[in-house]
Amino acid sequence: MFFGVDNTFLTRALEEEIFISYDSPMLAQIPDEFKIDPGNYALPVDYGDVCINYDKAYFEAQNLPIPTSLEALTEPEYAGLLVVQNPATSSPGLAFLMATIAHFGEDGYLDYWKALVENDVVVVSNWETAYYTNFSGSTGQGPQPLVVSYGSSPAAEVIFAEAELDEAPTGSIIGPNTCFRQIEFVGILRNAANPDLAKTFIDFMLSEPFQEDIPLQMFVFPVNPDARLPEEFIEHVQIPDQPASLPPELIDANRETWINAWMETVLD
Repeated sequence: MFFGVDNTFLTRALEEEIFISYDSPMLAQIPDEFKIDPGNYALPVDYGDVCINYDKAYFEAQNLPIPTSLEALTEPEYAGLLVVQNPATSSPGLAFLMATIAHFGEDGYLDYWKALVENDVVVVSNWETAYYTNFSGSTGQGPQPLVVSYGSSPAAEVIFAEAELDEAPTGSIIGPNTCFRQIEFVGILRNAANPDLAKTFIDFMLSEPFQEDIPLQMFVFPVNPDARLPEEFIEHVQIPDQPASLPPELIDANRETWINAWMETVLD
């Protein structure tokens, strides 16, 4: 089996025909919004939203409104406050690029990035650097109070805090198209030695016991709506009503072109 390919690279796996189709009976419990592959070569297991996280204490101390849209991030009062990741080297960075394309369109996203550059957006190569070095909301030492991270990051801050917290020190911006929804899939590899066992395990992956274990293991959401969420997710994770999305076929046809255009616009 292969687990972990997401909707930004799904079509590459399907075009290479590395999976065999499996119409799991558990798919009947999974909402259609997650079943992107009609041939059931890749079956959805979990999803999560890449969002902009903010440091609550910073905005309160500065008496600065929390930005609620992508457009707001280009306003002068937020100059130099946002750190993002390079989409060529970072999965959340790529997801945020996709959010900007979904929101502004192929004809408008580069103009938006030019505006971010003019507003002193900070670009780093990976999520770890962005979150643990640049972001002020995690260590309290970084210079940027806004970071591209995950919608589940506030819950993680509570769970892994050294002292017990009643409230997450960070939050997520969840306005329309500000978050990009990543869906992760599993597939049975073609020529697998034991496909029947793989099918059994995939059924287990989509069952409630496995699905309920996902949030606190991987900090993403189960696709099975019958799976109960941990209290930390219920209390501290904000779920966008309108996450950004793009058809996998469109992503596959343009991914490299979009990334190269981004690098020429942002890094040059």
